Amino acid sequence: MSMSVEDLSHKMKEIDFAMLATHTGDGAIGSRPMSNNREVDYKGSAWFFTEDTARMVSDIEADPAVNLSYQGKSGLLGQRPFFLAVEGTALLIRDKDQFEAHWTKGLEKWWPQGPQTPGLVLIQVIGERAHFWDGEEEGELFLEDAG
Repeated sequence: MSMSVEDLSHKMKEIDFAMLATHTGDGAIGSRPMSNNREVDYKGSAWFFTEDTARMVSDIEADPAVNLSYQGKSGLLGQRPFFLAVEGTALLIRDKDQFEAHWTKGLEKWWPQGPQTPGLVLIQVIGERAHFWDGEEEGELFLEDAG
């Protein structure tokens, strides 16, 4: 099955949460849910806010290789399952201008001070490879040239 980055973006808009997996200091894999607020314009990078004190920040500082997992529905009447696993590299961004550019309505639920919240960190996951399962069909998409 062939799928474009634009097709992935469309499917991801229906999924509110991804599981972000990192490598922990002791060699384990740690996963946690991260919201994309369904405001996705996926072009190969995913963006998430967190706090500087979160374990995932120190995990990413030690090893930026991460995985994002998504689960949703697709197909006629939304009956078929859709799964997506994105391998990528995470960057930690502390630039307030970037916070403003990626801030979406609803984030103030977690950070009432908005982009000016002390200790706020923006995580950019630059996707390298996406493996998807759409019902019984599956495929792989290399994202390096996605933009």
